[in-house]
Amino acid sequence: MPRLRDLGFTPGNLPTGAYNAITDVPGVLVGQVTLIAGEGRLQPGSGPVRTGVTAILPHDGNLFQEKVVASVHTVNGFGKAVGFEQVRELGVIETPILLTNTLNVWRAADSLVTSLLRQNPGIGITTSTVNPVVGECNDGFLNDIQGRHVKPEHIQAAVERAQGGVVAEGNVGAGTGTACYQFKGGIGTASRRALDFTVGALVQTNFGQRRALRVLGAPVGRYLMDDMLPQPGPGSVMVVLATDAPLDARQLGRLARRAALGLARTGTISDNGSGDFVIAFSTSSRELHDSQPVVETAARFRETAINPLFAAVVESVEEAVYNALTAAETMTGRDGNTLHALPVDTLSRILAQHL
Repeated sequence: MPRLRDLGFTPGNLPTGAYNAITDVPGVLVGQVTLIAGEGRLQPGSGPVRTGVTAILPHDGNLFQEKVVASVHTVNGFGKAVGFEQVRELGVIETPILLTNTLNVWRAADSLVTSLLRQNPGIGITTSTVNPVVGECNDGFLNDIQGRHVKPEHIQAAVERAQGGVVAEGNVGAGTGTACYQFKGGIGTASRRALDFTVGALVQTNFGQRRALRVLGAPVGRYLMDDMLPQPGPGSVMVVLATDAPLDARQLGRLARRAALGLARTGTISDNGSGDFVIAFSTSSRELHDSQPVVETAARFRETAINPLFAAVVESVEEAVYNALTAAETMTGRDGNTLHALPVDTLSRILAQHL
């Protein structure tokens, strides 16, 4: 399926990276496992299955031993994020970042801990414990969410498959069963170049009321209120931001807060029942677990120069949402529930009229 740029429309002003993806940030890897099985009536615990997991790795080394500077931000806290408080307090991430469905969060975290224990047998014995970071969206409209079908082997496979380059979008990984503005949504990604640095965004969409959808400022949702409109309303969104700019945790928090502006450009107000979370990290340096100086001397980004990075966040998050929408395909899940793809031909006509 196409991305928005393939339709002839260019969001924003800044240039993209080579893949227009979070993997344009050097060293960042993405791995996904997609689980689709069964049709028909919901059998809780058995199916149908429309779910998956997406893993984002800041680098391909041992993240517990070589942590990256990070920050988190909660736009609206109706969700089940794991690991945020320690990131908020200490300003580092020490595991892969996992995205999955709501009721699989704790199993995903447990599986991630098991993997980290194998890689670092001293955890909890000769050194500190570990802080898994997991986010989620509710895919229960299409998926047998009670079945918690994402298993340890799927978590391990997503991490092991993580690679750079092109990132699959739409009905894949953690976005397999999720929506966006009451269309089929899923995984989307984009990137921007600013000040010789790269900012990349990856989103797991499951949010938005149809009537609110705007694309490049055009009120697209208003034209599509009578077509293919399912019952579920707003849900959630996970945003992962990566950059190679030398930012500290506080500055990454400033970037994370700008993600909400990119989401707002697409029309959302961050509804009461929406869990909207942002995870931001920098790959510019690594904090060694076993060798920490009393005084750190990492490069510090100048505050008065940071505005282009803010713009890069807003543009990349906005376009990542559009890419999730245009890449997604119509999917039918449990009980015949269907999320329809955004009709890209109609989208093109609407944008041509408004731009």
